[in-house]
Amino acid sequence: MFVRDLDDVTGTEDDVETPNWRSKRLLLAKHGAGFSVHETTLQANTVNDFWYAHHVEAVFITHGEGELTDQETGKTYLLRPGSVYLLDGHEHHQLRPTTEMRAVCVFNPPLTGREVHDEDGVYPLITDR
Repeated sequence: MFVRDLDDVTGTEDDVETPNWRSKRLLLAKHGAGFSVHETTLQANTVNDFWYAHHVEAVFITHGEGELTDQETGKTYLLRPGSVYLLDGHEHHQLRPTTEMRAVCVFNPPLTGREVHDEDGVYPLITDR
């Protein structure tokens, strides 16, 4: 059994912050679950372009509101507490929170915690723990 709290990761190397978002990585590849779990906070009125070319991501919105745009189709979805979305086709997407937005994100394969978005918004595939 494994138990970890947000307070356990705050201020550690598993707490990653950029000007637009902060990701607290609760469960990573090193924990051996086969997926990773993160609490991500996105700042209001920011534009965030992502493309997980090597990962599938599921996102559950717990607080705040915003829009998700599939940049391949142009379709936009409204997000609010209780919304969930799945990026199982490696879609280029853009998140535009209108308020501070918090979400629980699950990645497969799991992130190691060392990934950094490249210029296209892609995380590299790192397979070692």
